[in-house]
Amino acid sequence: MSSPKTLKVFTLICLLLLVACSQKRPVLYPNYHLQQVGDEAAQTEIDDCIRFAKEHGASSDSSGKVAKSTAGGGAVGAAGGAATGAVLGNVGRGAAAGAAGGAAVGLVRGLFRSREPDPVFRRFVEKCLREKGYEPIGWK
Repeated sequence: MSSPKTLKVFTLICLLLLVACSQKRPVLYPNYHLQQVGDEAAQTEIDDCIRFAKEHGASSDSSGKVAKSTAGGGAVGAAGGAATGAVLGNVGRGAAAGAAGGAAVGLVRGLFRSREPDPVFRRFVEKCLREKGYEPIGWK
């Protein structure tokens, strides 16, 4: 059986991953056009603009950012761990522990940063929405 502490840690990790993986979407100013068509139609048109952007080469994929952040965190952690290990007398173990910790931090940081849409993708979707009569004011 799992201990309550293990279950809490697992639940926290799952929640962090769920939040980190959710994509941001445009937020629309409630102008006359939005009031006329309603939120449901506006959400459908946001989906259409996102699909249109992807079909024309503007990608919202941020997996490269996550991989780079994880690798960078691992390298920094390994260097810090090796330095600590050298002082405490076990360079190899310190480097391994530092690399694991650094990679974990880099992964989580990368997941949260990856929620930000690619700037070209973002501008593409916003232009599409403006052409349909909407006023995008940000992403959330």
